[in-house]
Amino acid sequence: MKAVIINKHGGLETLMFKDIPEPKCKPGKVKVNIESSSINHLDLWVRNGLSGINLPFPMVLGSDGAGTIVEIGSDVRDYKMGDQVVIQPGTFCGNCSFCKAGNENYCHQYGVLGETESGVQAEYIVVDPINIYAKANHLTFAESSSMQLVFMTAYQMLIKRANIQKNEIVLIYGGTSGVGSAAIQISCNIGAHVIATVGSRDKVEHAQKMGADNVLIHSYKNWQDDVKDIVGKRGVDIVFEHVGKATWEQSLSLLAKGGRIVTCGATTGQNVPLNLKHLFIKQHTIMGSTMSSLPTFKEVMEKIHNKVYSPFVDKIFKMEDIRKAHAYIEQSKHNGKVAMVFNF
Repeated sequence: MKAVIINKHGGLETLMFKDIPEPKCKPGKVKVNIESSSINHLDLWVRNGLSGINLPFPMVLGSDGAGTIVEIGSDVRDYKMGDQVVIQPGTFCGNCSFCKAGNENYCHQYGVLGETESGVQAEYIVVDPINIYAKANHLTFAESSSMQLVFMTAYQMLIKRANIQKNEIVLIYGGTSGVGSAAIQISCNIGAHVIATVGSRDKVEHAQKMGADNVLIHSYKNWQDDVKDIVGKRGVDIVFEHVGKATWEQSLSLLAKGGRIVTCGATTGQNVPLNLKHLFIKQHTIMGSTMSSLPTFKEVMEKIHNKVYSPFVDKIFKMEDIRKAHAYIEQSKHNGKVAMVFNF
Protein backbone atom coordinates (compact mmCIF):
# COMPACT_ATOMS: atom_id res chain seq x y z
CA MET A 1 0.00 0.00 0.00
CA LYS A 2 1.05 3.62 -0.47
CA ALA A 3 1.86 5.87 2.49
CA VAL A 4 3.55 9.14 3.41
CA ILE A 5 6.61 8.32 5.51
CA ILE A 6 9.82 9.82 6.84
CA ASN A 7 12.98 7.91 7.73
CA LYS A 8 14.65 10.88 9.41
CA HIS A 9 14.03 14.45 10.47
CA GLY A 10 14.66 17.30 8.08
CA GLY A 11 13.26 19.35 5.22
CA LEU A 12 10.82 18.60 2.44
CA GLU A 13 13.26 16.10 0.95
CA THR A 14 12.60 13.71 3.86
CA LEU A 15 8.95 13.26 2.81
CA MET A 16 8.40 10.09 0.78
CA PHE A 17 5.29 8.63 -0.84
CA LYS A 18 6.08 4.97 -1.23
CA ASP A 19 4.94 1.38 -0.78
CA ILE A 20 4.99 -0.12 2.71
CA PRO A 21 3.50 -3.40 3.99
CA GLU A 22 -0.28 -3.35 4.43
CA PRO A 23 -1.30 -3.84 8.09
CA LYS A 24 -3.35 -6.86 9.14
CA CYS A 25 -6.47 -6.50 11.22
CA LYS A 26 -6.13 -8.05 14.68
CA PRO A 27 -8.78 -9.18 17.19
CA GLY A 28 -10.50 -6.22 18.76
CA LYS A 29 -9.30 -3.81 16.04
CA VAL A 30 -10.75 -2.27 12.89
CA LYS A 31 -9.11 -1.74 9.51
CA VAL A 32 -9.91 1.51 7.71
CA ASN A 33 -9.33 2.41 4.08
CA ILE A 34 -8.26 6.07 4.37
CA GLU A 35 -9.80 8.35 1.76
CA SER A 36 -8.42 11.66 3.05
CA SER A 37 -6.04 13.01 5.68
CA SER A 38 -5.48 16.63 6.59
CA ILE A 39 -2.17 18.23 7.52
CA ASN A 40 -1.67 19.95 10.86
CA HIS A 41 1.31 22.04 11.90
CA LEU A 42 2.10 19.01 14.06
CA ASP A 43 3.08 17.14 10.87
CA LEU A 44 5.68 19.80 10.09
CA TRP A 45 7.02 19.76 13.64
CA VAL A 46 7.30 15.96 13.58
CA ARG A 47 9.11 16.11 10.26
CA ASN A 48 11.55 18.71 11.60
CA GLY A 49 11.98 16.92 14.92
CA LEU A 50 10.32 17.44 18.31
CA SER A 51 12.42 18.01 21.42
CA GLY A 52 12.32 15.04 23.78
CA ILE A 53 10.43 12.73 21.39
CA ASN A 54 12.26 9.89 19.67
CA LEU A 55 10.25 8.64 16.72
CA PRO A 56 10.04 5.02 15.58
CA PHE A 57 11.39 5.28 12.01
CA PRO A 58 10.11 4.69 9.41
CA MET A 59 7.23 6.89 10.51
CA VAL A 60 3.86 7.30 8.79
CA LEU A 61 2.72 10.92 9.20
CA GLY A 62 -0.78 12.26 9.80
CA SER A 63 -3.10 12.57 12.80
CA ASP A 64 -6.46 13.34 11.14
CA GLY A 65 -8.14 11.05 8.65
CA ALA A 66 -11.45 9.83 7.26
CA GLY A 67 -12.30 6.64 5.42
CA THR A 68 -14.30 3.41 5.26
CA ILE A 69 -14.10 0.32 7.45
CA VAL A 70 -12.99 -2.64 5.32
CA GLU A 71 -12.34 -5.26 8.01
CA ILE A 72 -13.40 -5.86 11.60
CA GLY A 73 -11.59 -7.96 14.15
CA SER A 74 -13.31 -10.27 16.61
CA ASP A 75 -15.03 -8.71 19.63
CA VAL A 76 -15.86 -5.47 17.77
CA ARG A 77 -19.62 -4.90 18.04
CA ASP A 78 -20.35 -1.21 17.44
CA TYR A 79 -19.15 -0.96 13.82
CA LYS A 80 -19.59 -2.91 10.61
CA MET A 81 -17.95 -3.23 7.22
CA GLY A 82 -18.68 -0.23 5.02
CA ASP A 83 -19.14 2.26 7.84
CA GLN A 84 -17.67 5.67 7.05
CA VAL A 85 -15.62 6.97 9.97
CA VAL A 86 -13.20 9.65 11.10
CA ILE A 87 -10.09 9.14 13.20
CA GLN A 88 -9.78 10.20 16.84
CA PRO A 89 -5.99 10.77 17.03
CA GLY A 90 -5.34 10.39 20.77
CA THR A 91 -4.00 7.14 22.26
CA PHE A 92 -3.91 6.23 25.95
CA CYS A 93 -3.70 3.25 28.32
CA GLY A 94 -7.37 3.16 29.33
CA ASN A 95 -6.57 1.72 32.75
CA CYS A 96 -5.01 4.48 34.86
CA SER A 97 -6.90 6.77 37.24
CA PHE A 98 -6.89 9.59 34.67
CA CYS A 99 -8.40 7.42 31.94
CA LYS A 100 -11.00 5.95 34.27
CA ALA A 101 -12.01 9.48 35.30
CA GLY A 102 -12.49 10.54 31.67
CA ASN A 103 -9.29 12.60 31.54
CA GLU A 104 -7.49 10.50 28.96
CA ASN A 105 -5.28 13.38 27.79
CA TYR A 106 -3.69 13.42 31.27
CA CYS A 107 -2.63 9.76 30.90
CA HIS A 108 1.13 9.23 31.36
CA GLN A 109 1.04 7.07 28.23
CA TYR A 110 -0.94 9.57 26.16
CA GLY A 111 0.20 9.78 22.56
CA VAL A 112 -0.95 11.10 19.21
CA LEU A 113 -1.18 9.19 15.95
CA GLY A 114 1.40 10.67 13.61
CA GLU A 115 3.47 12.05 16.49
CA THR A 116 4.34 9.33 18.99
CA GLU A 117 3.45 6.45 16.67
CA SER A 118 2.72 5.93 13.00
CA GLY A 119 -0.24 7.90 11.75
CA VAL A 120 -3.00 7.85 9.17
CA GLN A 121 -1.50 9.06 5.87
CA ALA A 122 -1.63 5.56 4.45
CA GLU A 123 -4.11 3.70 2.29
CA TYR A 124 -4.98 1.40 5.20
CA ILE A 125 -4.65 1.70 8.96
CA VAL A 126 -5.55 -0.62 11.81
CA VAL A 127 -6.75 1.06 15.01
CA ASP A 128 -8.64 0.42 18.21
CA PRO A 129 -12.39 1.19 17.96
CA ILE A 130 -11.79 3.95 20.52
CA ASN A 131 -9.94 5.79 17.74
CA ILE A 132 -12.85 6.03 15.33
CA TYR A 133 -16.15 7.88 15.24
CA ALA A 134 -18.96 7.94 12.68
CA LYS A 135 -18.41 10.42 9.84
CA ALA A 136 -20.99 13.18 9.46
CA ASN A 137 -23.13 12.43 6.40
CA HIS A 138 -23.23 16.05 5.22
CA LEU A 139 -19.44 16.31 4.95
CA THR A 140 -17.06 15.00 2.29
CA PHE A 141 -14.14 12.81 3.29
CA ALA A 142 -11.76 15.76 2.83
CA GLU A 143 -13.92 18.01 5.01
CA SER A 144 -14.35 15.29 7.62
CA SER A 145 -10.62 14.66 7.84
CA SER A 146 -9.90 18.32 8.55
CA MET A 147 -11.72 18.85 11.83
CA GLN A 148 -10.82 16.41 14.62
CA LEU A 149 -7.47 17.53 16.03
CA VAL A 150 -7.99 21.29 15.78
CA PHE A 151 -11.54 21.31 17.15
CA MET A 152 -10.87 18.91 20.02
CA THR A 153 -7.79 20.96 20.96
CA ALA A 154 -9.54 24.35 20.78
CA TYR A 155 -12.68 23.07 22.54
CA GLN A 156 -10.65 21.64 25.41
CA MET A 157 -8.76 24.93 25.72
CA LEU A 158 -11.75 27.27 25.66
CA ILE A 159 -14.63 25.26 27.10
CA LYS A 160 -12.96 22.85 29.50
CA ARG A 161 -9.90 24.81 30.63
CA ALA A 162 -10.64 28.55 30.26
CA ASN A 163 -14.38 28.16 30.97
CA ILE A 164 -15.28 30.76 28.36
CA GLN A 165 -18.51 32.65 29.00
CA LYS A 166 -20.97 34.64 26.89
CA ASN A 167 -19.95 38.29 26.29
CA GLU A 168 -16.34 37.72 27.34
CA ILE A 169 -13.63 39.16 25.09
CA VAL A 170 -11.29 36.58 23.56
CA LEU A 171 -8.05 37.30 21.71
CA ILE A 172 -7.19 34.51 19.26
CA TYR A 173 -3.81 34.44 17.58
CA GLY A 174 -3.51 32.99 14.08
CA GLY A 175 -7.11 33.25 12.97
CA THR A 176 -6.40 31.46 9.67
CA SER A 177 -4.59 28.52 11.26
CA GLY A 178 -6.52 25.32 11.87
CA VAL A 179 -6.70 25.66 15.64
CA GLY A 180 -7.29 29.42 15.39
CA SER A 181 -10.18 29.00 12.94
CA ALA A 182 -11.73 26.37 15.20
CA ALA A 183 -11.31 28.63 18.24
CA ILE A 184 -13.14 31.47 16.50
CA GLN A 185 -16.13 29.24 15.72
CA ILE A 186 -16.24 27.83 19.26
CA SER A 187 -16.02 31.28 20.86
CA CYS A 188 -18.70 32.75 18.59
CA ASN A 189 -21.04 29.86 19.33
CA ILE A 190 -20.73 30.63 23.04
CA GLY A 191 -21.51 34.30 22.38
CA ALA A 192 -18.09 35.76 23.15
CA HIS A 193 -16.62 38.81 21.43
CA VAL A 194 -13.74 37.60 19.26
CA ILE A 195 -10.65 39.58 18.33
CA ALA A 196 -8.53 37.52 15.93
CA THR A 197 -5.09 38.23 14.53
CA VAL A 198 -3.81 37.22 11.09
CA GLY A 199 -0.48 37.57 9.32
CA SER A 200 -1.47 39.66 6.30
CA ARG A 201 -4.32 41.64 4.78
CA ASP A 202 -5.28 38.83 2.38
CA LYS A 203 -6.08 36.61 5.39
CA VAL A 204 -8.56 39.01 7.02
CA GLU A 205 -11.57 37.74 5.07
CA HIS A 206 -11.13 34.16 6.27
CA ALA A 207 -11.12 35.16 9.96
CA GLN A 208 -14.20 37.29 9.37
CA LYS A 209 -15.91 34.37 7.65
CA MET A 210 -15.18 32.21 10.71
CA GLY A 211 -17.07 34.81 12.75
CA ALA A 212 -14.45 37.12 14.28
CA ASP A 213 -15.83 40.49 15.38
CA ASN A 214 -12.48 42.25 14.88
CA VAL A 215 -9.51 41.12 12.81
CA LEU A 216 -6.05 42.66 13.29
CA ILE A 217 -2.83 42.08 11.37
CA HIS A 218 -0.15 41.00 13.84
CA SER A 219 2.67 41.75 11.42
CA TYR A 220 1.88 45.45 11.91
CA LYS A 221 4.11 47.04 14.53
CA ASN A 222 1.49 48.46 16.89
CA TRP A 223 -1.34 45.95 16.47
CA GLN A 224 -1.74 45.68 20.25
CA ASP A 225 -2.71 49.37 20.37
CA ASP A 226 -5.67 48.47 18.16
CA VAL A 227 -6.66 45.80 20.70
CA LYS A 228 -6.61 48.44 23.45
CA ASP A 229 -8.77 50.74 21.31
CA ILE A 230 -11.34 47.94 21.04
CA VAL A 231 -11.39 46.76 24.66
CA GLY A 232 -10.59 50.02 26.45
CA LYS A 233 -9.61 49.77 30.10
CA ARG A 234 -11.38 46.43 30.50
CA GLY A 235 -8.74 44.37 28.76
CA VAL A 236 -9.07 40.89 27.25
CA ASP A 237 -10.72 38.16 29.33
CA ILE A 238 -9.10 35.20 27.54
CA VAL A 239 -5.98 34.98 25.38
CA PHE A 240 -5.95 31.88 23.17
CA GLU A 241 -2.19 31.21 22.90
CA HIS A 242 -0.30 28.85 20.65
CA VAL A 243 2.54 31.11 19.55
CA GLY A 244 4.76 31.44 22.63
CA LYS A 245 7.72 33.77 23.02
CA ALA A 246 6.87 36.21 20.21
CA THR A 247 3.48 37.15 21.68
CA TRP A 248 3.85 36.37 25.38
CA GLU A 249 4.54 39.84 26.75
CA GLN A 250 1.76 41.36 24.64
CA SER A 251 -0.62 38.66 25.89
CA LEU A 252 0.09 39.52 29.52
CA SER A 253 -0.16 43.26 28.95
CA LEU A 254 -3.54 42.96 27.21
CA LEU A 255 -5.07 40.63 29.79
CA ALA A 256 -7.84 42.02 32.02
CA LYS A 257 -7.86 41.67 35.79
CA GLY A 258 -8.85 38.09 36.54
CA GLY A 259 -8.12 37.17 32.91
CA ARG A 260 -6.87 33.81 31.65
CA ILE A 261 -4.21 32.74 29.19
CA VAL A 262 -4.68 29.23 27.82
CA THR A 263 -1.92 27.79 25.68
CA CYS A 264 -1.40 24.65 23.64
CA GLY A 265 1.85 25.49 21.86
CA ALA A 266 5.03 27.50 21.60
CA THR A 267 5.88 27.80 17.92
CA THR A 268 8.21 30.77 18.42
CA GLY A 269 9.89 29.59 21.62
CA GLN A 270 8.94 27.98 24.91
CA ASN A 271 10.96 30.03 27.41
CA VAL A 272 9.06 33.19 28.31
CA PRO A 273 9.41 35.88 31.03
CA LEU A 274 6.97 35.93 33.92
CA ASN A 275 6.65 38.67 36.56
CA LEU A 276 5.06 37.01 39.58
CA LYS A 277 4.06 40.34 41.16
CA HIS A 278 2.18 41.28 37.99
CA LEU A 279 0.56 37.82 38.01
CA PHE A 280 -0.86 37.92 41.53
CA ILE A 281 -1.79 41.61 41.63
CA LYS A 282 -3.87 41.25 38.45
CA GLN A 283 -5.05 37.80 39.59
CA HIS A 284 -4.26 36.26 36.22
CA THR A 285 -4.52 32.57 35.46
CA ILE A 286 -2.14 30.80 33.08
CA MET A 287 -3.10 27.30 32.02
CA GLY A 288 -1.76 24.71 29.64
CA SER A 289 -3.82 22.36 27.50
CA THR A 290 -3.01 19.33 25.37
CA MET A 291 -5.42 17.65 22.93
CA SER A 292 -8.62 16.61 24.75
CA SER A 293 -10.32 13.89 26.73
CA LEU A 294 -12.47 11.30 24.98
CA PRO A 295 -15.72 12.78 26.38
CA THR A 296 -14.67 16.17 24.99
CA PHE A 297 -13.92 14.65 21.60
CA LYS A 298 -17.40 13.12 21.54
CA GLU A 299 -18.98 16.47 22.46
CA VAL A 300 -17.10 18.08 19.55
CA MET A 301 -18.18 15.38 17.10
CA GLU A 302 -21.84 15.74 18.13
CA LYS A 303 -21.62 19.46 17.35
CA ILE A 304 -20.00 18.71 13.99
CA HIS A 305 -22.79 16.23 13.18
CA ASN A 306 -25.36 18.86 14.17
CA LYS A 307 -23.68 21.45 11.90
CA VAL A 308 -22.76 23.74 14.81
CA TYR A 309 -19.13 23.77 13.62
CA SER A 310 -18.20 23.89 9.94
CA PRO A 311 -15.11 22.73 8.02
CA PHE A 312 -12.72 25.22 6.41
CA VAL A 313 -10.67 23.33 3.83
CA ASP A 314 -8.53 25.76 1.88
CA LYS A 315 -6.89 23.40 -0.61
CA ILE A 316 -6.77 19.71 -1.48
CA PHE A 317 -3.62 17.97 -2.73
CA LYS A 318 -3.01 14.50 -4.05
CA MET A 319 -1.30 12.36 -1.44
CA GLU A 320 1.73 11.91 -3.71
CA ASP A 321 2.16 15.70 -3.72
CA ILE A 322 2.90 15.72 0.01
CA ARG A 323 6.01 17.90 -0.42
CA LYS A 324 3.98 20.57 -2.23
CA ALA A 325 1.39 20.47 0.56
CA HIS A 326 3.99 20.92 3.32
CA ALA A 327 5.60 23.77 1.37
CA TYR A 328 2.20 25.46 0.97
CA ILE A 329 1.77 25.51 4.75
CA GLU A 330 5.38 26.45 5.52
CA GLN A 331 5.03 29.48 3.26
CA SER A 332 1.82 30.50 5.10
CA LYS A 333 -0.23 30.43 1.91
CA HIS A 334 -3.15 28.62 3.53
CA ASN A 335 -6.35 30.10 4.95
CA GLY A 336 -7.72 27.17 6.91
CA LYS A 337 -6.86 23.49 6.52
CA VAL A 338 -4.99 21.59 3.82
CA ALA A 339 -6.25 18.10 2.99
CA MET A 340 -4.65 15.18 1.18
CA VAL A 341 -6.60 12.58 -0.82
CA PHE A 342 -5.66 9.30 -2.45
CA ASN A 343 -8.26 9.56 -5.20
CA PHE A 344 -8.45 13.11 -6.55
